[in-house]
Amino acid sequence: MRATVRTFATLLASAALVLLPTTTASASPVLPPAPPAPVPVAPAAPAPVSPTPCAITAKACMDLSSRQAWLTDGAGHITYGPVAARGGKKGAATPVGTFHVLYRDKDHYSREFDAPMPYSVFFYPGDAFHEDNPNVASNGCIHLRAASAEKFYDTLRTGDEVQVVS
Repeated sequence: MRATVRTFATLLASAALVLLPTTTASASPVLPPAPPAPVPVAPAAPAPVSPTPCAITAKACMDLSSRQAWLTDGAGHITYGPVAARGGKKGAATPVGTFHVLYRDKDHYSREFDAPMPYSVFFYPGDAFHEDNPNVASNGCIHLRAASAEKFYDTLRTGDEVQVVS
């Protein structure tokens, strides 16, 4: 019977070794790696906004409804204005749209209207920014006071973008 008890004890010890979980020498459990930290993304820069009612690229802007005109650097910064300005009268409207300076004439004289047009900056055939009373409607041109007309003349160059909005 001693042999049977000894054999039983040996079998029991062997079974215990197989069935009992083993422990590791590590003090803490092994965890999966943490997900990478989110990388902050800079917010997208807001689209440039024109300080005038015209496109940012316009070097000269005329708002017919507010009777104001501006000069800009063509990158969204006003360099002059707003100033008083007046477009065409009924039946002789100033064209609305985007144009380019065609030519300048400091001492232009209109044979059609038999009138001086100092500091003319033509942006459309027959239509220009020029010196005249901005309280009086034109025949399609844009009237500016003397100092403003001179500034537009001195600033704008052939090819510069001009925009007229209503």
